[in-house]
Amino acid sequence: MLRRLTVENYALIDKLDMELDSRLNIITGETGAGKSILLGALGLLLGNKNDSSTLRDAERSCIIEGVFEIGEYGLESFFEENDLEYEPQSVIRRMITPAGKSRAFINDMPVQLATLKELGARLIDIHSQHRNMILSDETFRIDTVDTLASSGEQVAEYRGVYDELRAAERELNRMVADAESLRKDEEWLRYQVSEFEAAALKEGELKEAEEELAILENADQIGEALVSVRNILDAEQIGVLEQLAAAESAVSRVCANYPQGEEIVKRLHSVVQELKDLGATVADDSERINTDPERLQKLTDRVNMIYSLCQKHRVKDLEELMAVGERLQQQLSAITHSDENINAQRELIASLRTRATAIATTLHSMREKAGKELSAEVEKMLQRLGMAEARFMVVAEKQEELLPTGMDRVRFMFSANGGVTPQAVEKVASGGEISRVMLALKALIARRKSLPTIIFDEIDTGVSGRIADAMGEIISSLGENMQVVAITHLPQVASKGESHFVVYKENSRTNISALDSEQRVMEIAKMLSGSEITDAALTQAKLLLEKK
Repeated sequence: MLRRLTVENYALIDKLDMELDSRLNIITGETGAGKSILLGALGLLLGNKNDSSTLRDAERSCIIEGVFEIGEYGLESFFEENDLEYEPQSVIRRMITPAGKSRAFINDMPVQLATLKELGARLIDIHSQHRNMILSDETFRIDTVDTLASSGEQVAEYRGVYDELRAAERELNRMVADAESLRKDEEWLRYQVSEFEAAALKEGELKEAEEELAILENADQIGEALVSVRNILDAEQIGVLEQLAAAESAVSRVCANYPQGEEIVKRLHSVVQELKDLGATVADDSERINTDPERLQKLTDRVNMIYSLCQKHRVKDLEELMAVGERLQQQLSAITHSDENINAQRELIASLRTRATAIATTLHSMREKAGKELSAEVEKMLQRLGMAEARFMVVAEKQEELLPTGMDRVRFMFSANGGVTPQAVEKVASGGEISRVMLALKALIARRKSLPTIIFDEIDTGVSGRIADAMGEIISSLGENMQVVAITHLPQVASKGESHFVVYKENSRTNISALDSEQRVMEIAKMLSGSEITDAALTQAKLLLEKK
Protein backbone atom coordinates (compact mmCIF):
# COMPACT_ATOMS: atom_id res chain seq x y z
CA MET A 1 0.00 0.00 0.00
CA LEU A 2 0.97 3.62 -0.48
CA ARG A 3 2.26 5.03 2.80
CA ARG A 4 3.68 8.36 1.68
CA LEU A 5 3.44 10.48 -1.44
CA THR A 6 5.76 13.42 -2.13
CA VAL A 7 5.30 15.71 -5.14
CA GLU A 8 7.66 18.52 -6.08
CA ASN A 9 7.40 21.01 -8.96
CA TYR A 10 4.51 19.34 -10.76
CA ALA A 11 1.89 21.46 -12.58
CA LEU A 12 0.36 23.73 -9.89
CA ILE A 13 2.08 21.87 -7.04
CA ASP A 14 5.24 23.47 -5.65
CA LYS A 15 5.77 20.90 -2.93
CA LEU A 16 3.34 18.45 -1.39
CA ASP A 17 3.80 15.72 1.17
CA MET A 18 1.07 13.39 2.44
CA GLU A 19 1.05 10.28 4.61
CA LEU A 20 -1.85 7.93 4.04
CA ASP A 21 -3.75 5.61 6.33
CA SER A 22 -3.82 1.89 5.64
CA ARG A 23 -7.61 1.94 5.38
CA LEU A 24 -9.96 4.56 3.89
CA ASN A 25 -8.46 7.93 2.97
CA ILE A 26 -10.76 10.75 1.91
CA ILE A 27 -9.71 13.62 -0.34
CA THR A 28 -12.05 16.56 -0.77
CA GLY A 29 -11.73 20.07 -2.14
CA GLU A 30 -13.46 22.61 -4.32
CA THR A 31 -13.67 22.10 -8.07
CA GLY A 32 -10.47 23.37 -9.66
CA ALA A 33 -8.44 23.07 -6.47
CA GLY A 34 -6.18 20.45 -8.03
CA LYS A 35 -7.47 17.00 -7.14
CA SER A 36 -7.03 15.87 -10.74
CA ILE A 37 -3.48 17.25 -10.66
CA LEU A 38 -2.75 15.05 -7.67
CA LEU A 39 -3.97 12.01 -9.63
CA GLY A 40 -1.86 13.10 -12.58
CA ALA A 41 1.24 13.13 -10.38
CA LEU A 42 0.37 9.69 -9.05
CA GLY A 43 -0.11 8.47 -12.62
CA LEU A 44 3.38 9.66 -13.51
CA LEU A 45 4.74 7.75 -10.52
CA LEU A 46 3.03 4.62 -11.83
CA GLY A 47 4.54 4.90 -15.31
CA ASN A 48 2.31 7.21 -17.35
CA LYS A 49 3.95 9.33 -20.03
CA ASN A 50 4.78 12.91 -19.14
CA ASP A 51 3.67 15.93 -21.17
CA SER A 52 4.88 19.48 -21.64
CA SER A 53 2.83 20.80 -18.71
CA THR A 54 4.59 18.65 -16.12
CA LEU A 55 7.01 21.26 -14.76
CA ARG A 56 5.73 24.14 -12.65
CA ASP A 57 9.16 25.78 -12.66
CA ALA A 58 10.90 25.13 -15.97
CA GLU A 59 14.29 25.57 -14.30
CA ARG A 60 13.82 22.71 -11.81
CA SER A 61 13.19 19.01 -12.09
CA CYS A 62 9.86 17.51 -11.19
CA ILE A 63 10.24 14.76 -8.58
CA ILE A 64 7.47 12.42 -7.48
CA GLU A 65 8.18 9.80 -4.86
CA GLY A 66 6.05 7.13 -3.25
CA VAL A 67 6.84 4.90 -0.30
CA PHE A 68 5.04 1.57 -0.56
CA GLU A 69 4.64 -1.25 1.94
CA ILE A 70 4.65 -4.40 -0.21
CA GLY A 71 5.70 -7.15 2.18
CA GLU A 72 2.30 -8.92 2.10
CA TYR A 73 1.71 -9.02 -1.64
CA GLY A 74 4.13 -11.65 -2.97
CA LEU A 75 6.11 -9.35 -5.24
CA GLU A 76 9.50 -10.91 -4.56
CA SER A 77 9.48 -12.79 -7.88
CA PHE A 78 8.79 -9.57 -9.81
CA PHE A 79 11.83 -7.91 -8.25
CA GLU A 80 13.98 -10.97 -8.91
CA GLU A 81 12.88 -11.24 -12.57
CA ASN A 82 13.73 -7.57 -13.13
CA ASP A 83 17.07 -7.66 -11.24
CA LEU A 84 15.79 -5.26 -8.60
CA GLU A 85 16.57 -5.14 -4.92
CA TYR A 86 13.50 -6.20 -2.95
CA GLU A 87 12.56 -4.30 0.17
CA PRO A 88 9.33 -4.80 2.17
CA GLN A 89 9.13 -1.00 2.21
CA SER A 90 10.04 0.04 -1.31
CA VAL A 91 10.52 3.51 -2.75
CA ILE A 92 9.44 4.43 -6.26
CA ARG A 93 10.70 7.72 -7.68
CA ARG A 94 10.01 9.48 -10.96
CA MET A 95 11.99 12.47 -12.16
CA ILE A 96 11.29 14.79 -15.11
CA THR A 97 14.23 17.06 -15.94
CA PRO A 98 13.92 20.62 -17.33
CA ALA A 99 15.02 19.17 -20.67
CA GLY A 100 11.95 16.93 -20.61
CA LYS A 101 13.86 13.69 -20.00
CA SER A 102 12.24 11.12 -17.75
CA ARG A 103 14.04 8.92 -15.24
CA ALA A 104 12.47 6.27 -13.02
CA PHE A 105 13.86 4.44 -9.99
CA ILE A 106 12.76 1.54 -7.82
CA ASN A 107 14.73 1.41 -4.58
CA ASP A 108 17.27 3.80 -6.15
CA MET A 109 17.84 1.45 -9.11
CA PRO A 110 17.06 2.93 -12.55
CA VAL A 111 14.29 1.14 -14.46
CA GLN A 112 12.46 1.40 -17.77
CA LEU A 113 8.96 2.91 -17.81
CA ALA A 114 7.53 -0.46 -18.86
CA THR A 115 8.90 -2.04 -15.68
CA LEU A 116 7.57 0.84 -13.58
CA LYS A 117 4.16 0.54 -15.21
CA GLU A 118 4.01 -3.22 -14.63
CA LEU A 119 4.81 -2.78 -10.94
CA GLY A 120 2.38 0.13 -10.66
CA ALA A 121 -0.45 -2.00 -12.02
CA ARG A 122 0.20 -4.48 -9.20
CA LEU A 123 0.16 -1.80 -6.53
CA ILE A 124 -2.65 0.64 -7.35
CA ASP A 125 -5.88 0.57 -9.34
CA ILE A 126 -7.04 4.10 -10.20
CA HIS A 127 -10.70 4.44 -11.13
CA SER A 128 -11.34 7.93 -12.45
CA GLN A 129 -14.64 9.39 -13.63
CA HIS A 130 -14.07 8.67 -17.30
CA ARG A 131 -13.34 5.05 -16.43
CA ASN A 132 -17.08 4.45 -16.10
CA MET A 133 -17.06 4.21 -19.89
CA ILE A 134 -14.96 1.08 -19.54
CA LEU A 135 -18.25 -0.81 -19.27
CA SER A 136 -18.40 -0.58 -23.07
CA ASP A 137 -15.03 -2.34 -23.32
CA GLU A 138 -15.50 -6.07 -23.78
CA THR A 139 -11.96 -6.78 -22.58
CA PHE A 140 -12.87 -5.24 -19.22
CA ARG A 141 -16.06 -7.29 -19.05
CA ILE A 142 -14.25 -10.55 -19.81
CA ASP A 143 -11.41 -9.72 -17.38
CA THR A 144 -14.01 -9.00 -14.69
CA VAL A 145 -15.75 -12.34 -15.17
CA ASP A 146 -12.41 -14.19 -15.35
CA THR A 147 -11.32 -12.55 -12.09
CA LEU A 148 -14.46 -13.78 -10.37
CA ALA A 149 -14.05 -17.20 -12.01
CA SER A 150 -10.42 -17.54 -10.81
CA SER A 151 -9.63 -18.77 -14.31
CA GLY A 152 -6.18 -17.21 -14.59
CA GLU A 153 -4.48 -20.55 -15.26
CA GLN A 154 -6.94 -21.48 -18.03
CA VAL A 155 -6.76 -18.00 -19.56
CA ALA A 156 -2.95 -18.13 -19.67
CA GLU A 157 -3.00 -21.61 -21.20
CA TYR A 158 -5.54 -20.56 -23.83
CA ARG A 159 -3.59 -17.45 -24.81
CA GLY A 160 -0.46 -19.54 -25.25
CA VAL A 161 -2.21 -22.03 -27.53
CA TYR A 162 -4.08 -19.24 -29.36
CA ASP A 163 -0.83 -17.41 -30.07
CA GLU A 164 0.69 -20.66 -31.37
CA LEU A 165 -2.36 -21.17 -33.56
CA ARG A 166 -2.19 -17.69 -35.06
CA ALA A 167 1.56 -18.05 -35.65
CA ALA A 168 0.97 -21.42 -37.37
CA GLU A 169 -1.73 -19.86 -39.57
CA ARG A 170 0.59 -17.04 -40.57
CA GLU A 171 3.28 -19.61 -41.40
CA LEU A 172 0.79 -21.55 -43.53
CA ASN A 173 -0.11 -18.42 -45.47
CA ARG A 174 3.58 -17.75 -46.05
CA MET A 175 4.19 -21.33 -47.19
CA VAL A 176 1.27 -21.21 -49.64
CA ALA A 177 2.38 -17.82 -51.01
CA ASP A 178 5.98 -19.01 -51.37
CA ALA A 179 4.88 -22.20 -53.11
CA GLU A 180 2.73 -20.26 -55.55
CA SER A 181 5.54 -17.82 -56.24
CA LEU A 182 8.09 -20.57 -56.78
CA ARG A 183 5.81 -22.55 -59.06
CA LYS A 184 5.72 -19.59 -61.46
CA ASP A 185 9.47 -20.04 -62.01
CA GLU A 186 9.57 -23.81 -61.60
CA GLU A 187 10.66 -24.58 -65.19
CA TRP A 188 13.52 -22.08 -65.09
CA LEU A 189 14.49 -23.30 -61.63
CA ARG A 190 14.61 -26.91 -62.80
CA TYR A 191 16.85 -25.87 -65.72
CA GLN A 192 19.26 -24.12 -63.36
CA VAL A 193 19.34 -27.08 -60.95
CA SER A 194 20.00 -29.47 -63.84
CA GLU A 195 22.85 -27.20 -64.94
CA PHE A 196 24.42 -27.46 -61.49
CA GLU A 197 23.83 -31.20 -61.38
CA ALA A 198 25.57 -31.59 -64.74
CA ALA A 199 28.46 -29.46 -63.52
CA ALA A 200 28.93 -31.73 -60.49
CA LEU A 201 31.01 -29.11 -58.70
CA LYS A 202 33.45 -30.27 -56.04
CA GLU A 203 34.93 -28.25 -53.23
CA GLY A 204 38.45 -27.03 -54.02
CA GLU A 205 38.50 -28.39 -57.58
CA LEU A 206 39.00 -25.01 -59.25
CA LYS A 207 42.28 -24.39 -57.45
CA GLU A 208 43.49 -27.91 -58.23
CA ALA A 209 42.47 -27.61 -61.89
CA GLU A 210 44.19 -24.25 -62.30
CA GLU A 211 47.40 -25.61 -60.77
CA GLU A 212 47.41 -28.66 -63.07
CA LEU A 213 46.51 -26.49 -66.05
CA ALA A 214 49.50 -24.25 -65.38
CA ILE A 215 51.78 -27.31 -65.41
CA LEU A 216 50.33 -28.72 -68.63
CA GLU A 217 50.53 -25.38 -70.40
CA ASN A 218 54.26 -25.24 -69.57
CA ALA A 219 55.08 -28.96 -69.76
CA ASP A 220 57.94 -28.57 -72.29
CA GLN A 221 59.76 -25.95 -70.26
CA ILE A 222 59.23 -27.82 -67.01
CA GLY A 223 60.49 -31.06 -68.63
CA GLU A 224 63.63 -29.37 -69.89
CA ALA A 225 64.33 -27.91 -66.45
CA LEU A 226 63.91 -31.29 -64.76
CA VAL A 227 66.17 -33.04 -67.30
CA SER A 228 68.80 -30.39 -66.64
CA VAL A 229 68.59 -31.10 -62.90
CA ARG A 230 68.89 -34.86 -63.52
CA ASN A 231 71.93 -34.37 -65.73
CA ILE A 232 73.64 -32.20 -63.15
CA LEU A 233 73.02 -34.77 -60.46
CA ASP A 234 73.60 -38.06 -62.32
CA ALA A 235 76.10 -37.37 -65.20
CA GLU A 236 79.02 -39.81 -65.20
CA GLN A 237 82.29 -38.45 -63.84
CA ILE A 238 81.00 -34.87 -63.74
CA GLY A 239 77.70 -35.53 -61.96
CA VAL A 240 77.30 -33.86 -58.56
CA LEU A 241 76.35 -37.11 -56.85
CA GLU A 242 79.38 -39.00 -58.16
CA GLN A 243 81.76 -36.19 -57.22
CA LEU A 244 80.33 -35.86 -53.71
CA ALA A 245 80.53 -39.62 -53.20
CA ALA A 246 84.20 -39.50 -54.25
CA ALA A 247 84.79 -36.63 -51.80
CA GLU A 248 83.14 -38.59 -49.00
CA SER A 249 85.35 -41.61 -49.74
CA ALA A 250 88.53 -39.48 -49.83
CA VAL A 251 87.87 -37.83 -46.50
CA SER A 252 86.92 -41.13 -44.85
CA ARG A 253 90.39 -42.51 -45.67
CA VAL A 254 92.15 -39.80 -43.64
CA CYS A 255 89.87 -39.82 -40.62
CA ALA A 256 92.42 -41.86 -38.57
CA ASN A 257 94.84 -38.94 -38.75
CA TYR A 258 92.22 -36.20 -39.06
CA PRO A 259 89.62 -36.31 -36.25
CA GLN A 260 87.51 -33.55 -37.75
CA GLY A 261 87.11 -35.65 -40.86
CA GLU A 262 84.37 -37.79 -39.30
CA GLU A 263 82.08 -34.74 -39.03
CA ILE A 264 82.83 -33.81 -42.64
CA VAL A 265 82.05 -37.35 -43.77
CA LYS A 266 78.69 -37.28 -41.93
CA ARG A 267 77.71 -33.98 -43.49
CA LEU A 268 78.76 -35.11 -46.98
CA HIS A 269 76.80 -38.31 -46.53
CA SER A 270 73.71 -36.32 -45.50
CA VAL A 271 74.04 -34.07 -48.55
CA VAL A 272 74.41 -37.07 -50.84
CA GLN A 273 71.26 -38.70 -49.43
CA GLU A 274 69.25 -35.50 -49.77
CA LEU A 275 70.36 -35.05 -53.38
CA LYS A 276 69.47 -38.66 -54.13
CA ASP A 277 65.92 -38.04 -52.80
CA LEU A 278 65.75 -34.88 -54.86
CA GLY A 279 66.92 -36.78 -57.91
CA ALA A 280 64.22 -39.43 -57.39
CA THR A 281 61.54 -36.72 -57.14
CA VAL A 282 62.78 -34.97 -60.25
CA ALA A 283 62.89 -38.28 -62.10
CA ASP A 284 59.29 -39.10 -61.12
CA ASP A 285 58.04 -35.65 -62.13
CA SER A 286 59.95 -35.68 -65.43
CA GLU A 287 58.32 -38.98 -66.33
CA ARG A 288 54.85 -37.82 -65.16
CA ILE A 289 54.81 -34.40 -66.78
CA ASN A 290 54.24 -34.75 -70.43
CA THR A 291 52.47 -32.69 -73.01
CA ASP A 292 48.84 -33.98 -72.95
CA PRO A 293 46.67 -31.95 -75.32
CA GLU A 294 43.54 -33.93 -74.49
CA ARG A 295 43.95 -33.42 -70.73
CA LEU A 296 44.86 -29.78 -71.30
CA GLN A 297 41.66 -29.18 -73.28
CA LYS A 298 39.56 -31.01 -70.74
CA LEU A 299 40.90 -28.89 -67.85
CA THR A 300 40.57 -25.68 -69.87
CA ASP A 301 36.92 -26.45 -70.60
CA ARG A 302 36.29 -27.28 -66.93
CA VAL A 303 37.83 -24.05 -65.65
CA ASN A 304 36.01 -21.97 -68.27
CA MET A 305 32.71 -23.62 -67.35
CA ILE A 306 33.16 -22.83 -63.69
CA TYR A 307 34.05 -19.20 -64.41
CA SER A 308 31.07 -18.92 -66.75
CA LEU A 309 28.72 -20.14 -64.00
CA CYS A 310 30.30 -17.71 -61.51
CA GLN A 311 29.68 -14.84 -63.93
CA LYS A 312 26.14 -16.00 -64.65
CA HIS A 313 25.21 -16.12 -60.97
CA ARG A 314 27.27 -13.06 -60.05
CA VAL A 315 29.54 -14.72 -57.51
CA LYS A 316 33.28 -14.37 -57.08
CA ASP A 317 34.45 -17.91 -56.37
CA LEU A 318 33.60 -21.60 -56.40
CA GLU A 319 32.49 -21.61 -52.76
CA GLU A 320 29.82 -18.97 -53.39
CA LEU A 321 28.80 -20.74 -56.60
CA MET A 322 28.24 -24.02 -54.76
CA ALA A 323 26.15 -22.13 -52.19
CA VAL A 324 23.98 -20.83 -55.05
CA GLY A 325 23.53 -24.35 -56.34
CA GLU A 326 22.52 -25.58 -52.88
CA ARG A 327 20.01 -22.75 -52.52
CA LEU A 328 18.46 -23.48 -55.92
CA GLN A 329 18.21 -27.15 -54.96
CA GLN A 330 16.48 -26.23 -51.72
CA GLN A 331 13.99 -24.03 -53.61
CA LEU A 332 13.23 -26.84 -56.02
CA SER A 333 12.91 -29.27 -53.13
CA ALA A 334 10.52 -26.84 -51.44
CA ILE A 335 8.35 -26.94 -54.56
CA THR A 336 8.57 -30.69 -54.75
CA HIS A 337 7.65 -31.12 -51.09
CA SER A 338 5.46 -28.03 -50.72
CA ASP A 339 2.18 -29.92 -50.74
CA GLU A 340 3.53 -32.33 -48.15
CA ASN A 341 4.78 -29.49 -45.95
CA ILE A 342 1.57 -27.52 -46.37
CA ASN A 343 -0.52 -30.53 -45.39
CA ALA A 344 1.68 -31.09 -42.33
CA GLN A 345 1.19 -27.44 -41.35
CA ARG A 346 -2.57 -27.77 -41.77
CA GLU A 347 -2.53 -30.81 -39.51
CA LEU A 348 -0.63 -28.79 -36.90
CA ILE A 349 -3.21 -26.00 -37.15
CA ALA A 350 -6.05 -28.47 -36.75
CA SER A 351 -4.39 -29.91 -33.65
CA LEU A 352 -3.85 -26.45 -32.12
CA ARG A 353 -7.42 -25.46 -32.95
CA THR A 354 -8.73 -28.57 -31.20
CA ARG A 355 -6.66 -27.77 -28.10
CA ALA A 356 -7.74 -24.13 -28.11
CA THR A 357 -11.39 -25.09 -28.55
CA ALA A 358 -11.22 -27.51 -25.62
CA ILE A 359 -9.72 -24.84 -23.33
CA ALA A 360 -12.19 -22.23 -24.60
CA THR A 361 -15.07 -24.59 -23.85
CA THR A 362 -13.82 -25.01 -20.29
CA LEU A 363 -13.50 -21.23 -19.98
CA HIS A 364 -17.05 -20.80 -21.25
CA SER A 365 -18.39 -23.07 -18.53
CA MET A 366 -16.37 -21.24 -15.87
CA ARG A 367 -17.55 -17.87 -17.17
CA GLU A 368 -21.18 -18.93 -17.21
CA LYS A 369 -20.93 -20.06 -13.61
CA ALA A 370 -19.01 -16.95 -12.52
CA GLY A 371 -21.43 -14.78 -14.49
CA LYS A 372 -24.38 -16.06 -12.47
CA GLU A 373 -22.52 -15.44 -9.22
CA LEU A 374 -21.45 -11.98 -10.38
CA SER A 375 -24.99 -11.11 -11.42
CA ALA A 376 -26.35 -12.07 -8.01
CA GLU A 377 -23.61 -10.19 -6.11
CA VAL A 378 -24.02 -7.02 -8.16
CA GLU A 379 -27.82 -7.07 -7.80
CA LYS A 380 -27.44 -7.52 -4.03
CA MET A 381 -25.07 -4.54 -3.87
CA LEU A 382 -27.34 -2.43 -6.11
CA GLN A 383 -30.18 -3.08 -3.70
CA ARG A 384 -28.02 -1.68 -0.92
CA LEU A 385 -27.49 1.33 -3.17
CA GLY A 386 -31.22 2.04 -3.44
CA MET A 387 -32.02 0.12 -6.62
CA ALA A 388 -34.41 -2.48 -5.25
CA GLU A 389 -35.81 -3.48 -8.66
CA ALA A 390 -32.53 -3.39 -10.55
CA ARG A 391 -31.56 -6.40 -12.61
CA PHE A 392 -28.00 -7.14 -13.65
CA MET A 393 -27.14 -10.03 -15.93
CA VAL A 394 -23.83 -11.33 -17.22
CA VAL A 395 -24.32 -12.99 -20.60
CA ALA A 396 -21.49 -15.13 -21.97
CA GLU A 397 -22.42 -15.94 -25.58
CA LYS A 398 -20.40 -18.76 -27.09
CA GLN A 399 -19.17 -17.93 -30.58
CA GLU A 400 -18.32 -20.19 -33.48
CA GLU A 401 -14.87 -18.70 -34.04
CA LEU A 402 -11.92 -18.56 -31.69
CA LEU A 403 -11.21 -15.12 -30.25
CA PRO A 404 -8.10 -13.83 -28.43
CA THR A 405 -9.97 -14.32 -25.14
CA GLY A 406 -11.70 -17.60 -25.94
CA MET A 407 -15.02 -18.25 -27.63
CA ASP A 408 -17.14 -15.84 -25.60
CA ARG A 409 -18.70 -12.47 -26.16
CA VAL A 410 -19.48 -11.14 -22.70
CA ARG A 411 -22.20 -8.54 -22.18
CA PHE A 412 -23.36 -6.79 -19.02
CA MET A 413 -27.14 -6.38 -19.20
CA PHE A 414 -28.97 -3.94 -16.92
CA SER A 415 -32.42 -2.75 -16.07
CA ALA A 416 -33.15 -0.24 -13.33
CA ASN A 417 -36.86 -1.06 -13.12
CA GLY A 418 -38.79 -4.27 -12.73
CA GLY A 419 -40.64 -5.51 -15.79
CA VAL A 420 -38.15 -3.87 -18.17
CA THR A 421 -36.03 -6.19 -20.29
CA PRO A 422 -32.35 -5.74 -19.42
CA GLN A 423 -30.20 -4.18 -22.12
CA ALA A 424 -26.51 -3.35 -22.47
CA VAL A 425 -25.66 -1.38 -19.33
CA GLU A 426 -23.57 1.23 -21.16
CA LYS A 427 -26.56 2.07 -23.39
CA VAL A 428 -29.43 2.32 -20.88
CA ALA A 429 -27.94 3.28 -17.50
CA SER A 430 -27.83 6.89 -16.34
CA GLY A 431 -24.66 8.48 -14.94
CA GLY A 432 -25.68 7.76 -11.37
CA GLU A 433 -26.70 4.18 -12.20
CA ILE A 434 -23.41 3.53 -13.98
CA SER A 435 -21.53 4.88 -10.96
CA ARG A 436 -23.34 2.42 -8.73
CA VAL A 437 -22.77 -0.50 -11.09
CA MET A 438 -19.06 0.36 -11.36
CA LEU A 439 -18.71 0.61 -7.60
CA ALA A 440 -20.30 -2.82 -7.20
CA LEU A 441 -18.03 -4.32 -9.85
CA LYS A 442 -14.89 -2.63 -8.52
CA ALA A 443 -15.69 -3.73 -4.98
CA LEU A 444 -16.02 -7.36 -6.06
CA ILE A 445 -12.89 -7.24 -8.24
CA ALA A 446 -10.80 -5.54 -5.59
CA ARG A 447 -11.72 -8.14 -2.99
CA ARG A 448 -10.94 -11.03 -5.31
CA LYS A 449 -7.64 -9.59 -6.65
CA SER A 450 -6.44 -8.46 -3.23
CA LEU A 451 -4.93 -5.29 -4.64
CA PRO A 452 -2.89 -3.25 -2.14
CA THR A 453 -4.57 0.06 -3.04
CA ILE A 454 -7.60 1.25 -4.98
CA ILE A 455 -8.35 4.89 -5.75
CA PHE A 456 -11.87 6.10 -6.54
CA ASP A 457 -12.04 9.45 -8.29
CA GLU A 458 -15.60 10.69 -7.76
CA ILE A 459 -17.13 7.29 -8.46
CA ASP A 460 -20.12 8.64 -6.52
CA THR A 461 -20.98 11.18 -9.25
CA GLY A 462 -24.72 11.45 -9.83
CA VAL A 463 -25.90 10.14 -6.43
CA SER A 464 -26.90 11.84 -3.21
CA GLY A 465 -28.71 11.40 0.07
CA ARG A 466 -29.33 7.86 1.31
CA ILE A 467 -27.68 6.34 -1.75
CA ALA A 468 -24.55 8.38 -1.12
CA ASP A 469 -24.48 7.05 2.41
CA ALA A 470 -24.78 3.47 1.17
CA MET A 471 -21.95 4.11 -1.31
CA GLY A 472 -19.85 5.41 1.54
CA GLU A 473 -20.51 2.25 3.55
CA ILE A 474 -19.45 0.02 0.65
CA ILE A 475 -16.29 2.05 0.05
CA SER A 476 -15.60 1.99 3.77
CA SER A 477 -16.05 -1.79 3.91
CA LEU A 478 -13.38 -2.15 1.22
CA GLY A 479 -11.03 -0.25 3.51
CA GLU A 480 -11.25 -3.08 6.04
CA ASN A 481 -9.19 -5.34 3.78
CA MET A 482 -7.19 -2.92 1.62
CA GLN A 483 -6.10 0.67 1.33
CA VAL A 484 -8.71 2.89 -0.31
CA VAL A 485 -8.39 6.50 -1.45
CA ALA A 486 -11.69 8.17 -2.33
CA ILE A 487 -11.90 11.59 -3.96
CA THR A 488 -15.44 12.79 -3.36
CA HIS A 489 -17.82 15.75 -3.24
CA LEU A 490 -20.31 13.91 -1.07
CA PRO A 491 -20.26 14.51 2.70
CA GLN A 492 -21.85 11.10 3.30
CA VAL A 493 -18.84 9.42 1.71
CA ALA A 494 -16.28 11.82 3.19
CA SER A 495 -17.46 11.09 6.70
CA LYS A 496 -16.54 7.39 6.39
CA GLY A 497 -12.78 7.90 6.12
CA GLU A 498 -10.13 7.04 8.67
CA SER A 499 -8.14 10.03 7.47
CA HIS A 500 -9.25 13.10 5.60
CA PHE A 501 -7.26 15.40 3.33
CA VAL A 502 -8.41 18.63 1.76
CA VAL A 503 -6.97 19.97 -1.48
CA TYR A 504 -6.97 23.74 -1.82
CA LYS A 505 -5.46 26.41 -4.00
CA GLU A 506 -3.47 29.28 -2.52
CA ASN A 507 -1.51 31.88 -4.49
CA SER A 508 -2.10 29.81 -7.65
CA ARG A 509 -0.53 26.79 -5.97
CA THR A 510 -2.21 23.51 -5.14
CA ASN A 511 -1.74 22.35 -1.55
CA ILE A 512 -3.06 19.49 0.54
CA SER A 513 -3.58 19.28 4.29
CA ALA A 514 -4.52 16.48 6.63
CA LEU A 515 -7.49 17.43 8.78
CA ASP A 516 -7.86 16.87 12.49
CA SER A 517 -11.21 16.08 14.11
CA GLU A 518 -12.43 19.67 14.39
CA GLN A 519 -11.27 20.52 10.87
CA ARG A 520 -13.11 17.47 9.52
CA VAL A 521 -16.35 18.68 11.09
CA MET A 522 -15.91 22.08 9.43
CA GLU A 523 -15.00 20.56 6.04
CA ILE A 524 -17.98 18.19 6.01
CA ALA A 525 -20.29 20.99 7.17
CA LYS A 526 -18.98 23.09 4.30
CA MET A 527 -19.72 20.25 1.89
CA LEU A 528 -23.27 20.11 3.29
CA SER A 529 -24.14 23.82 3.25
CA GLY A 530 -21.64 25.56 0.99
CA SER A 531 -19.27 28.39 1.85
CA GLU A 532 -21.60 29.71 4.60
CA ILE A 533 -21.55 27.06 7.29
CA THR A 534 -24.80 26.87 9.27
CA ASP A 535 -25.39 25.43 12.73
CA ALA A 536 -27.57 22.76 11.15
CA ALA A 537 -24.73 21.78 8.83
CA LEU A 538 -22.34 21.54 11.78
CA THR A 539 -24.80 19.36 13.66
CA GLN A 540 -25.32 17.12 10.62
CA ALA A 541 -21.56 16.89 10.06
CA LYS A 542 -21.03 15.72 13.63
CA LEU A 543 -23.81 13.16 13.26
CA LEU A 544 -22.25 11.79 10.04
CA LEU A 545 -18.85 11.44 11.70
CA GLU A 546 -20.36 9.77 14.76
CA LYS A 547 -22.26 7.37 12.51
CA LYS A 548 -18.96 6.21 11.01
